[in-house]
Amino acid sequence: MPVEMHRDWIPVALSADLPAATVVPAHTPSGILALWRSASGKLTALADRCPHRGMRLSYGFVRGEALSCIYHGWSYGRNGQCQRIPAHPDLAPPAAIKAANYAAEERNGVIWIAQEEPETPPPALEGFKPLRSITVGADAELIAGSRDVRMRLAGIDALLLIVGTGGSETVAHVMVDAAASEVECVAASRAAEGWRRDCERLGRKDLAS
Repeated sequence: MPVEMHRDWIPVALSADLPAATVVPAHTPSGILALWRSASGKLTALADRCPHRGMRLSYGFVRGEALSCIYHGWSYGRNGQCQRIPAHPDLAPPAAIKAANYAAEERNGVIWIAQEEPETPPPALEGFKPLRSITVGADAELIAGSRDVRMRLAGIDALLLIVGTGGSETVAHVMVDAAASEVECVAASRAAEGWRRDCERLGRKDLAS
């Protein structure tokens, strides 16, 4: 499953890493987005910049069905529209105060973001289950030519969803054989750490083969 087969979708997190009422930074090749889940479990991706003073919304906090900026508490709904300005509680925020929002879906334990209007749903990655996400201190081109990696970790079939961050770091979302046992998953997780260290130490393309 090379990265171009994702078409419009970018894997940004594992579902298990984003519980209800939390926000995290979602790394994409073009920058960071604020990925959050409302108290009721709804998933949203917004531009990581509060329209007020430019503070990163991924530093904020979730209250109910809104994401609030940590700086002055301006709150935004799932469509990115500002809903509340604490310093002016009786003011209906103008429609122009809005953070860009992006399509976000989760499938088979992976959260995907589309920065343009998607033409297809995100891939199901059938036969695999999510294991963990790791950050590698090496450029994606050096690791895998920005392509996803099929390999074996501790003898288990694995698929690494590779996302370059546009710098010297790469995020790899590790998927393993859906039939892998808990013990096998632990071994695969340790092997993934070894793969990360090798990539950082040697920075060779052939480490992904």
